[in-house]
Amino acid sequence: MSDDETTEETERIDRGAPSRIGRVLLGVGLAAQASEDFRDMEDTIEYAESAGVPEPDLAAPFASGMMVAAGVGIALWRLPRVATGAAVAFLTVVTATMHDFWNADEDDKSGERLAFFGNLAMLGGALVFLREAFK
Repeated sequence: MSDDETTEETERIDRGAPSRIGRVLLGVGLAAQASEDFRDMEDTIEYAESAGVPEPDLAAPFASGMMVAAGVGIALWRLPRVATGAAVAFLTVVTATMHDFWNADEDDKSGERLAFFGNLAMLGGALVFLREAFK
């Protein structure tokens, strides 16, 4: 084994553990957040309806289920392109449309801003793992 091959293998191994931990944390976080929506689906549907989501009775449970599956897929690194792609698609749409704090009432602005930036952070993590899934 050449020095270049040894260096590449060492770098790959060094990246593995933090990447694995990050995937598990992101995946569990996404799945847990989505499972909360299932626990209170009535409110989730109401919230989607108030944001103008078409067919909220179908869209909200579908989106929550998709995020649970995406989170588990990311955490276990199963079908990583599908799982990370689903998370990126969901977070891109939801972050900009459901948590548009700049249009929110003053009473809701703070909570929407917090949700927006939380989703933005999760989207950043999902994008990193999406890139990793295509390596």
